[in-house]
Amino acid sequence: MCKYNFYDDYSEGAHPSILEALARTNLIQAEGYGEDRFCTEAKQMIRTHLDNSDADIHFISGGTQANLVVISSVLKPYESVIAAVTGHIAVHEAGAIEATGHKINTLETDTGKLTPDDIKPVIDMHCDEHMVSPRLVFISNSTETGSIYNRNELEQLSEFCRNHDLLLYLDGARLGPAMAAPCNDLSLPGLSELVDIFYIGGTKNGALLGEAIVINHEGLKKDFRFHLKQKGALLAKSRVMGIQFMELFRNNLFFELGAHSDSMALKMADAIEKSGYVFLTKPVSNQIFPVFPDKLIEKLSEKYGFHIWKKMDDNSSAVRLVTSWATTEKAVYEFICDLKRFA
Repeated sequence: MCKYNFYDDYSEGAHPSILEALARTNLIQAEGYGEDRFCTEAKQMIRTHLDNSDADIHFISGGTQANLVVISSVLKPYESVIAAVTGHIAVHEAGAIEATGHKINTLETDTGKLTPDDIKPVIDMHCDEHMVSPRLVFISNSTETGSIYNRNELEQLSEFCRNHDLLLYLDGARLGPAMAAPCNDLSLPGLSELVDIFYIGGTKNGALLGEAIVINHEGLKKDFRFHLKQKGALLAKSRVMGIQFMELFRNNLFFELGAHSDSMALKMADAIEKSGYVFLTKPVSNQIFPVFPDKLIEKLSEKYGFHIWKKMDDNSSAVRLVTSWATTEKAVYEFICDLKRFA
């Protein structure tokens, strides 16, 4: 029996309109390395959505590569990056940041989010040339535990960083679901005002591949393409990303796909809560973390793929369920039925 996958939000290919656009433009000749008309138009569409005509935008193949290029390009050799202990760069990138010679100062946090109170002790402790010098704060929206930043939280973090000469970088691998979350009060223009650099994730929100790096800080714009080239990220066929982001930002498809993935996850979360189970973190976006008895997890894993996230006690564990832009109502309904049946 083939399992239905709730492991991640990139197991499917791409939204049909993106595939159609790639096929329709397939034989049109275009310049390489992001200087084609498709990338140019996609960049302008994104700037319009950001309400920021001065943003520099660069297309890149994936999230780990985006984090690697951004962080290594903005830090001096002795500077470090601050991140939650659950942050993607700290857990799931095979030491990519450390391999460039930069230390990650990790912080424990229950929500996966960082606050000024979390960061200040790190700044205070690193006080002389015998230590690394913290320079960049890495956050994700949504985080690796499914939480999202509200506007007030991001405003406080942004103000703190600017007052302490820290750069603020946001990993937007799941920015689509974060922006579309029912409890979200942060707009793309608002986000763009508050962070120095971030990326808009396409891979996990309906594209075949690709992310759009957005640079707001003037001091980080110069020569960024050199960093892309040196890290093997300046693709000859960048048109592939340009075409996809044109479709994602045409008629708000990017936000519609994020909203669909959220709605499927929250429908599951509602049924799970009504069945009497609790969650590791509050469900707000397309990643949810219910705590199930291990015997129930064993039964569910016969039909569904998902990650066991954290052992809670001798008899229960938190699991991660992730829905995507392509998750069907039928799959969610069947999971809910099986949950009740196995319980």
